[in-house]
Amino acid sequence: MTKAVTTRLAIIGGGPAGLMAAESARAAGVAVDLYDAMGSVGRKFLLAGKGGLNLTHAEPVAEFVSRFGSRHAEISRWLETFDAQALRKWATGLGVETFVGSSGRVFPIDMKAAPLLRGWLHRLRASGVCFHVHHRWLGWPADGALRFDTPHGERTAKADAVIFALGGASWPQLGSDGAWVDAMPQLGAEVAPLQSANCGFEIPWSEYLISRFAGAPLKPVVAHWTDRQGAARARQGEFVLTEYGIEGSLIYAIGAELREQIAANGEAVLTLDLVPGYTQATLAERLAAPRGKHSIGDWLRRRAGLDAYKSALVFERVDKPTLADPVALAAQLKALRLHLRRPRPMAEAISTAGGVRLESLDDALMLRARPGVFFAGEMLDWEAPTGGYLLTACFASGLMAGRGAARWLDQGGSMARAADTASTG
Repeated sequence: MTKAVTTRLAIIGGGPAGLMAAESARAAGVAVDLYDAMGSVGRKFLLAGKGGLNLTHAEPVAEFVSRFGSRHAEISRWLETFDAQALRKWATGLGVETFVGSSGRVFPIDMKAAPLLRGWLHRLRASGVCFHVHHRWLGWPADGALRFDTPHGERTAKADAVIFALGGASWPQLGSDGAWVDAMPQLGAEVAPLQSANCGFEIPWSEYLISRFAGAPLKPVVAHWTDRQGAARARQGEFVLTEYGIEGSLIYAIGAELREQIAANGEAVLTLDLVPGYTQATLAERLAAPRGKHSIGDWLRRRAGLDAYKSALVFERVDKPTLADPVALAAQLKALRLHLRRPRPMAEAISTAGGVRLESLDDALMLRARPGVFFAGEMLDWEAPTGGYLLTACFASGLMAGRGAARWLDQGGSMARAADTASTG
Protein backbone atom coordinates (compact mmCIF):
# COMPACT_ATOMS: atom_id res chain seq x y z
CA MET A 1 0.00 0.00 0.00
CA THR A 2 1.33 3.44 -0.96
CA LYS A 3 1.86 5.76 1.98
CA ALA A 4 0.09 9.13 1.68
CA VAL A 5 2.43 12.09 1.41
CA THR A 6 1.48 15.18 3.41
CA THR A 7 1.88 18.43 1.53
CA ARG A 8 2.96 21.41 3.59
CA LEU A 9 2.18 25.06 3.09
CA ALA A 10 4.43 27.73 4.59
CA ILE A 11 2.87 31.10 5.36
CA ILE A 12 5.33 33.88 6.11
CA GLY A 13 3.75 36.74 8.02
CA GLY A 14 1.27 36.62 10.89
CA GLY A 15 -0.96 39.62 10.24
CA PRO A 16 -4.65 39.39 9.26
CA ALA A 17 -3.83 38.30 5.67
CA GLY A 18 -1.44 35.56 6.77
CA LEU A 19 -3.76 34.30 9.49
CA MET A 20 -6.73 34.20 7.13
CA ALA A 21 -4.62 32.36 4.55
CA ALA A 22 -3.72 29.82 7.24
CA GLU A 23 -7.36 29.36 8.23
CA SER A 24 -8.63 28.86 4.69
CA ALA A 25 -5.82 26.49 3.69
CA ARG A 26 -6.15 24.45 6.86
CA ALA A 27 -9.90 24.19 6.30
CA ALA A 28 -9.07 22.61 2.93
CA GLY A 29 -6.96 19.94 4.65
CA VAL A 30 -3.49 21.38 4.04
CA ALA A 31 -0.79 21.13 6.71
CA VAL A 32 0.15 24.73 7.55
CA ASP A 33 3.27 26.23 9.14
CA LEU A 34 3.04 29.93 9.86
CA TYR A 35 6.26 31.89 10.42
CA ASP A 36 6.58 35.39 11.88
CA ALA A 37 9.65 37.50 12.63
CA MET A 38 8.20 38.89 15.86
CA GLY A 39 7.63 37.12 19.16
CA SER A 40 3.87 37.03 18.61
CA VAL A 41 1.51 37.44 15.66
CA GLY A 42 -1.01 40.16 14.89
CA ARG A 43 0.92 43.01 16.52
CA LYS A 44 -0.10 45.72 14.05
CA PHE A 45 -3.67 44.44 14.19
CA LEU A 46 -3.65 44.86 17.96
CA LEU A 47 -2.18 48.35 17.80
CA ALA A 48 -4.68 49.42 15.14
CA GLY A 49 -7.45 48.38 17.52
CA LYS A 50 -6.24 50.39 20.51
CA GLY A 51 -8.59 53.26 19.75
CA GLY A 52 -11.40 50.97 18.62
CA LEU A 53 -11.00 48.20 16.05
CA ASN A 54 -12.53 49.38 12.77
CA LEU A 55 -13.08 46.01 11.08
CA THR A 56 -14.93 47.06 7.95
CA HIS A 57 -17.51 49.49 6.56
CA ALA A 58 -21.26 49.11 6.00
CA GLU A 59 -21.65 51.35 2.93
CA PRO A 60 -23.15 49.97 -0.33
CA VAL A 61 -20.95 47.60 -2.32
CA ALA A 62 -20.36 49.97 -5.25
CA GLU A 63 -19.15 52.74 -2.95
CA PHE A 64 -17.08 50.30 -0.92
CA VAL A 65 -15.29 49.00 -4.01
CA SER A 66 -14.63 52.52 -5.30
CA ARG A 67 -12.44 53.22 -2.26
CA PHE A 68 -9.70 51.09 -3.82
CA GLY A 69 -9.06 53.59 -6.57
CA SER A 70 -7.18 52.32 -9.60
CA ARG A 71 -7.23 48.76 -8.22
CA HIS A 72 -10.98 48.59 -7.62
CA ALA A 73 -11.59 46.10 -10.45
CA GLU A 74 -9.08 43.56 -9.11
CA ILE A 75 -10.09 43.93 -5.47
CA SER A 76 -13.77 43.67 -6.30
CA ARG A 77 -13.03 40.06 -7.29
CA TRP A 78 -11.50 39.41 -3.87
CA LEU A 79 -14.56 40.92 -2.21
CA GLU A 80 -16.91 38.68 -4.17
CA THR A 81 -15.47 35.86 -2.05
CA PHE A 82 -15.19 37.71 1.26
CA ASP A 83 -16.88 41.08 1.66
CA ALA A 84 -17.87 43.29 4.59
CA GLN A 85 -20.90 41.17 5.48
CA ALA A 86 -18.84 37.97 5.33
CA LEU A 87 -16.27 39.56 7.64
CA ARG A 88 -18.94 40.47 10.19
CA LYS A 89 -20.34 36.94 10.03
CA TRP A 90 -16.85 35.51 10.46
CA ALA A 91 -16.30 37.67 13.57
CA THR A 92 -19.61 36.45 14.98
CA GLY A 93 -18.33 32.91 14.54
CA LEU A 94 -15.52 33.82 16.92
CA GLY A 95 -18.02 35.14 19.46
CA VAL A 96 -17.42 38.77 18.56
CA GLU A 97 -20.57 40.72 17.71
CA THR A 98 -20.24 43.93 15.72
CA PHE A 99 -22.18 47.16 15.27
CA VAL A 100 -22.35 49.93 12.68
CA GLY A 101 -21.28 53.35 13.94
CA SER A 102 -22.79 56.67 12.88
CA SER A 103 -20.17 57.03 10.13
CA GLY A 104 -20.93 53.58 8.71
CA ARG A 105 -17.76 52.08 10.16
CA VAL A 106 -18.11 48.63 11.72
CA PHE A 107 -16.64 47.85 15.15
CA PRO A 108 -16.73 44.99 17.65
CA ILE A 109 -19.23 45.78 20.39
CA ASP A 110 -16.43 46.01 22.95
CA MET A 111 -14.31 48.01 20.43
CA LYS A 112 -11.28 45.84 21.17
CA ALA A 113 -8.97 43.80 18.91
CA ALA A 114 -7.50 41.52 21.59
CA PRO A 115 -10.55 39.29 22.24
CA LEU A 116 -11.04 38.67 18.52
CA LEU A 117 -7.36 37.86 17.94
CA ARG A 118 -7.22 35.64 21.03
CA GLY A 119 -10.23 33.61 19.92
CA TRP A 120 -8.93 33.38 16.37
CA LEU A 121 -5.50 32.10 17.40
CA HIS A 122 -7.11 29.55 19.70
CA ARG A 123 -9.19 28.25 16.79
CA LEU A 124 -6.21 28.18 14.43
CA ARG A 125 -4.07 26.22 16.88
CA ALA A 126 -6.91 23.81 17.57
CA SER A 127 -7.26 23.23 13.83
CA GLY A 128 -3.61 22.22 13.58
CA VAL A 129 -1.86 25.34 12.32
CA CYS A 130 1.75 25.29 13.57
CA PHE A 131 3.13 28.69 14.62
CA HIS A 132 6.84 29.53 14.49
CA VAL A 133 7.66 32.95 15.99
CA HIS A 134 11.04 34.70 15.98
CA HIS A 135 11.55 33.36 12.45
CA ARG A 136 12.62 36.11 10.04
CA TRP A 137 12.61 35.00 6.42
CA LEU A 138 15.99 35.41 4.69
CA GLY A 139 15.34 33.89 1.27
CA TRP A 140 16.07 30.62 -0.51
CA PRO A 141 19.38 28.73 -0.68
CA ALA A 142 20.28 26.71 -3.74
CA ASP A 143 18.31 23.63 -2.60
CA GLY A 144 15.02 25.56 -2.56
CA ALA A 145 14.44 25.45 1.21
CA LEU A 146 13.13 28.49 3.07
CA ARG A 147 15.79 30.24 5.16
CA PHE A 148 15.01 31.83 8.52
CA ASP A 149 17.01 33.79 11.06
CA THR A 150 16.06 32.60 14.56
CA PRO A 151 17.38 33.15 18.10
CA HIS A 152 19.17 29.82 17.67
CA GLY A 153 20.86 30.72 14.42
CA GLU A 154 19.85 30.20 10.82
CA ARG A 155 17.29 27.47 10.17
CA THR A 156 15.82 26.07 6.95
CA ALA A 157 12.43 24.56 6.25
CA LYS A 158 10.94 22.77 3.24
CA ALA A 159 7.47 23.50 1.90
CA ASP A 160 5.47 22.50 -1.16
CA ALA A 161 3.98 25.99 -1.47
CA VAL A 162 4.45 29.32 0.28
CA ILE A 163 2.26 32.36 0.89
CA PHE A 164 3.99 35.64 1.62
CA ALA A 165 2.00 38.06 3.78
CA LEU A 166 4.78 40.28 5.06
CA GLY A 167 2.92 43.59 5.08
CA GLY A 168 4.23 46.89 3.76
CA ALA A 169 6.75 49.20 5.38
CA SER A 170 4.68 51.16 7.90
CA TRP A 171 5.18 50.80 11.65
CA PRO A 172 8.40 48.77 11.16
CA GLN A 173 8.79 48.31 14.90
CA LEU A 174 5.87 45.86 14.66
CA GLY A 175 7.53 43.77 11.96
CA SER A 176 6.41 45.29 8.64
CA ASP A 177 9.68 46.88 7.53
CA GLY A 178 9.59 46.29 3.76
CA ALA A 179 12.89 44.39 3.86
CA TRP A 180 11.35 41.73 1.61
CA VAL A 181 11.51 44.07 -1.41
CA ASP A 182 15.18 43.26 -2.08
CA ALA A 183 14.43 39.53 -2.26
CA MET A 184 11.65 39.79 -4.83
CA PRO A 185 13.84 39.84 -7.99
CA GLN A 186 15.10 36.41 -6.92
CA LEU A 187 11.52 35.18 -7.30
CA GLY A 188 10.86 37.00 -10.54
CA ALA A 189 8.26 39.22 -8.84
CA GLU A 190 7.72 42.74 -10.16
CA VAL A 191 7.48 45.32 -7.37
CA ALA A 192 6.07 48.83 -7.53
CA PRO A 193 8.05 51.17 -5.22
CA LEU A 194 6.64 51.38 -1.70
CA GLN A 195 5.20 54.76 -0.71
CA SER A 196 3.48 56.26 2.32
CA ALA A 197 -0.31 55.89 2.38
CA ASN A 198 -2.84 57.04 4.97
CA CYS A 199 -0.31 59.52 6.21
CA GLY A 200 0.10 63.19 7.00
CA PHE A 201 1.50 65.81 4.63
CA GLU A 202 4.06 68.47 5.39
CA ILE A 203 3.31 72.20 5.37
CA PRO A 204 5.73 74.72 6.93
CA TRP A 205 3.88 76.41 9.79
CA SER A 206 4.95 79.31 11.97
CA GLU A 207 6.33 78.57 15.41
CA TYR A 208 3.28 80.28 16.88
CA LEU A 209 0.81 77.93 15.19
CA ILE A 210 2.92 74.89 16.06
CA SER A 211 3.23 75.83 19.72
CA ARG A 212 -0.42 76.82 20.19
CA PHE A 213 -2.46 74.71 17.78
CA ALA A 214 -0.65 71.46 16.92
CA GLY A 215 -3.22 68.72 17.45
CA ALA A 216 -6.21 71.01 16.83
CA PRO A 217 -9.09 69.49 14.82
CA LEU A 218 -10.63 71.32 11.86
CA LYS A 219 -14.24 70.34 11.21
CA PRO A 220 -16.23 70.46 9.16
CA VAL A 221 -14.36 71.61 6.08
CA VAL A 222 -14.72 70.90 2.38
CA ALA A 223 -11.47 70.09 0.58
CA HIS A 224 -11.12 70.84 -3.14
CA TRP A 225 -8.39 69.25 -5.24
CA THR A 226 -7.63 68.01 -8.75
CA ASP A 227 -7.88 64.27 -9.38
CA ARG A 228 -5.77 61.99 -11.59
CA GLN A 229 -7.78 62.94 -14.68
CA GLY A 230 -7.44 66.66 -14.02
CA ALA A 231 -11.04 67.05 -12.86
CA ALA A 232 -12.02 69.23 -9.92
CA ARG A 233 -13.09 67.20 -6.89
CA ALA A 234 -14.53 68.07 -3.48
CA ARG A 235 -15.05 66.15 -0.24
CA GLN A 236 -16.31 67.18 3.19
CA GLY A 237 -14.69 65.87 6.34
CA GLU A 238 -12.22 66.76 9.05
CA PHE A 239 -8.51 66.73 9.71
CA VAL A 240 -5.96 67.80 12.31
CA LEU A 241 -3.28 70.48 12.34
CA THR A 242 0.07 68.95 13.32
CA GLU A 243 3.50 70.33 14.07
CA TYR A 244 4.61 69.29 10.58
CA GLY A 245 1.43 69.95 8.57
CA ILE A 246 -1.92 68.15 8.38
CA GLU A 247 -3.29 64.66 8.80
CA GLY A 248 -6.57 62.87 9.52
CA SER A 249 -9.43 61.02 7.87
CA LEU A 250 -10.17 63.60 5.17
CA ILE A 251 -6.50 63.71 4.17
CA TYR A 252 -6.22 59.92 4.18
CA ALA A 253 -9.25 59.65 1.88
CA ILE A 254 -7.62 61.76 -0.83
CA GLY A 255 -3.98 61.11 0.03
CA ALA A 256 -3.18 58.98 -3.03
CA GLU A 257 -4.07 61.80 -5.41
CA LEU A 258 -2.25 64.38 -3.29
CA ARG A 259 0.84 62.17 -3.30
CA GLU A 260 0.67 61.83 -7.09
CA GLN A 261 0.37 65.61 -7.47
CA ILE A 262 3.51 66.09 -5.39
CA ALA A 263 5.39 63.52 -7.46
CA ALA A 264 4.34 65.24 -10.69
CA ASN A 265 4.54 68.91 -9.69
CA GLY A 266 6.72 69.13 -6.60
CA GLU A 267 3.74 70.11 -4.45
CA ALA A 268 0.01 69.50 -4.07
CA VAL A 269 -2.52 72.29 -3.72
CA LEU A 270 -5.44 71.73 -1.38
CA THR A 271 -8.15 74.40 -1.29
CA LEU A 272 -10.32 74.53 1.81
CA ASP A 273 -13.84 75.83 2.31
CA LEU A 274 -13.79 76.60 6.02
CA VAL A 275 -17.44 77.68 6.16
CA PRO A 276 -19.47 75.25 4.03
CA GLY A 277 -22.69 76.54 5.58
CA TYR A 278 -22.51 79.93 3.84
CA THR A 279 -22.18 81.09 0.26
CA GLN A 280 -19.35 83.51 -0.45
CA ALA A 281 -21.80 86.36 -1.08
CA THR A 282 -23.68 85.78 2.18
CA LEU A 283 -20.42 85.51 4.07
CA ALA A 284 -19.13 88.79 2.61
CA GLU A 285 -22.36 90.50 3.61
CA ARG A 286 -22.15 89.18 7.17
CA LEU A 287 -18.51 90.21 7.54
CA ALA A 288 -19.27 93.72 6.21
CA ALA A 289 -21.42 94.60 9.24
CA PRO A 290 -19.79 97.14 11.61
CA ARG A 291 -17.28 95.29 13.80
CA GLY A 292 -17.17 97.86 16.60
CA LYS A 293 -14.83 96.85 19.40
CA HIS A 294 -14.84 93.14 18.55
CA SER A 295 -11.47 91.60 17.72
CA ILE A 296 -11.14 90.01 14.30
CA GLY A 297 -11.04 86.58 15.92
CA ASP A 298 -14.25 87.25 17.83
CA TRP A 299 -15.80 88.70 14.68
CA LEU A 300 -14.98 85.57 12.68
CA ARG A 301 -16.59 83.50 15.40
CA ARG A 302 -19.75 85.62 15.56
CA ARG A 303 -20.28 86.32 11.87
CA ALA A 304 -18.70 83.30 10.15
CA GLY A 305 -18.95 80.60 12.81
CA LEU A 306 -15.19 79.96 12.90
CA ASP A 307 -13.78 78.40 16.05
CA ALA A 308 -10.34 79.27 17.41
CA TYR A 309 -8.66 76.52 15.39
CA LYS A 310 -10.02 77.63 12.02
CA SER A 311 -9.27 81.22 12.90
CA ALA A 312 -5.68 80.30 13.71
CA LEU A 313 -5.32 78.76 10.25
CA VAL A 314 -6.80 81.91 8.68
CA PHE A 315 -4.35 84.15 10.56
CA GLU A 316 -1.53 81.85 9.45
CA ARG A 317 -2.38 82.20 5.76
CA VAL A 318 -4.20 85.55 5.29
CA ASP A 319 -2.48 88.96 5.35
CA LYS A 320 -3.74 91.99 7.28
CA PRO A 321 -5.16 93.93 4.31
CA THR A 322 -7.28 90.92 3.36
CA LEU A 323 -8.48 90.49 6.95
CA ALA A 324 -9.75 94.07 6.78
CA ASP A 325 -11.61 93.59 3.49
CA PRO A 326 -14.93 91.67 3.95
CA VAL A 327 -15.19 90.64 0.30
CA ALA A 328 -11.58 89.46 0.02
CA LEU A 329 -11.77 87.75 3.42
CA ALA A 330 -14.96 85.90 2.44
CA ALA A 331 -13.18 84.64 -0.69
CA GLN A 332 -10.31 83.34 1.45
CA LEU A 333 -12.62 81.59 3.92
CA LYS A 334 -14.30 79.79 1.02
CA ALA A 335 -11.06 78.95 -0.81
CA LEU A 336 -8.04 78.93 1.50
CA ARG A 337 -5.08 77.42 -0.36
CA LEU A 338 -2.59 75.08 1.34
CA HIS A 339 0.60 73.97 -0.41
CA LEU A 340 1.61 70.44 0.61
CA ARG A 341 5.32 69.72 0.22
CA ARG A 342 5.64 65.99 0.79
CA PRO A 343 4.01 63.00 2.51
CA ARG A 344 5.40 61.92 5.86
CA PRO A 345 7.89 59.01 5.96
CA MET A 346 6.62 55.45 5.54
CA ALA A 347 7.62 54.50 9.07
CA GLU A 348 4.97 56.95 10.35
CA ALA A 349 2.26 56.03 7.85
CA ILE A 350 -0.71 53.85 8.70
CA SER A 351 -0.15 51.81 5.54
CA THR A 352 1.88 51.78 2.34
CA ALA A 353 1.10 51.84 -1.35
CA GLY A 354 3.10 49.86 -3.88
CA GLY A 355 4.32 46.29 -3.58
CA VAL A 356 4.14 43.15 -5.68
CA ARG A 357 2.31 44.11 -8.86
CA LEU A 358 -1.03 42.36 -9.31
CA GLU A 359 -0.28 41.93 -13.01
CA SER A 360 2.46 39.45 -12.09
CA LEU A 361 -0.05 37.21 -10.26
CA ASP A 362 -2.83 34.95 -11.47
CA ASP A 363 -6.42 35.04 -10.19
CA ALA A 364 -5.44 32.91 -7.17
CA LEU A 365 -2.67 35.41 -6.28
CA MET A 366 0.05 32.96 -7.36
CA LEU A 367 3.20 34.37 -8.94
CA ARG A 368 3.18 33.50 -12.63
CA ALA A 369 6.97 33.35 -12.74
CA ARG A 370 7.22 31.01 -9.74
CA PRO A 371 4.44 28.41 -9.40
CA GLY A 372 3.65 27.62 -5.78
CA VAL A 373 4.48 31.12 -4.52
CA PHE A 374 1.48 33.20 -3.46
CA PHE A 375 1.05 36.68 -2.00
CA ALA A 376 -1.56 38.35 0.20
CA GLY A 377 -2.25 41.52 2.13
CA GLU A 378 -0.54 44.86 2.18
CA MET A 379 2.61 43.68 0.40
CA LEU A 380 0.54 43.67 -2.81
CA ASP A 381 0.32 46.77 -5.00
CA TRP A 382 -2.95 48.36 -3.83
CA GLU A 383 -4.08 50.90 -1.27
CA ALA A 384 -7.23 52.18 0.40
CA PRO A 385 -8.14 54.84 2.95
CA THR A 386 -8.83 54.03 6.57
CA GLY A 387 -12.40 53.14 7.47
CA GLY A 388 -12.23 49.34 7.45
CA TYR A 389 -11.32 49.04 3.78
CA LEU A 390 -7.69 48.08 4.41
CA LEU A 391 -8.55 45.30 6.83
CA THR A 392 -11.36 43.90 4.69
CA ALA A 393 -9.15 43.62 1.61
CA CYS A 394 -6.32 42.07 3.65
CA PHE A 395 -8.70 39.41 4.98
CA ALA A 396 -10.14 38.80 1.50
CA SER A 397 -6.72 38.48 -0.16
CA GLY A 398 -5.58 36.05 2.55
CA LEU A 399 -8.64 33.91 1.93
CA MET A 400 -7.99 33.97 -1.83
CA ALA A 401 -4.33 33.02 -1.44
CA GLY A 402 -5.03 30.29 1.12
CA ARG A 403 -7.69 28.68 -1.04
CA GLY A 404 -5.56 29.11 -4.15
CA ALA A 405 -2.58 27.42 -2.54
CA ALA A 406 -4.74 24.55 -1.24
CA ARG A 407 -6.24 24.05 -4.70
CA TRP A 408 -2.82 24.11 -6.37
CA LEU A 409 -1.45 21.55 -3.91
CA ASP A 410 -4.53 19.35 -4.32
CA GLN A 411 -3.86 19.31 -8.04
CA GLY A 412 -0.37 17.93 -7.40
CA GLY A 413 1.54 21.19 -7.31
CA SER A 414 4.97 21.28 -5.71
CA MET A 415 7.51 24.11 -5.70
CA ALA A 416 10.34 21.60 -5.93
CA ARG A 417 8.87 19.93 -9.01
CA ALA A 418 8.02 23.33 -10.53
CA ALA A 419 11.61 24.51 -10.00
CA ASP A 420 12.97 21.31 -11.53
CA THR A 421 10.72 21.71 -14.56
CA ALA A 422 11.75 25.34 -14.98
CA SER A 423 15.47 24.50 -14.73
CA THR A 424 15.26 21.68 -17.29
CA GLY A 425 12.83 23.48 -19.59
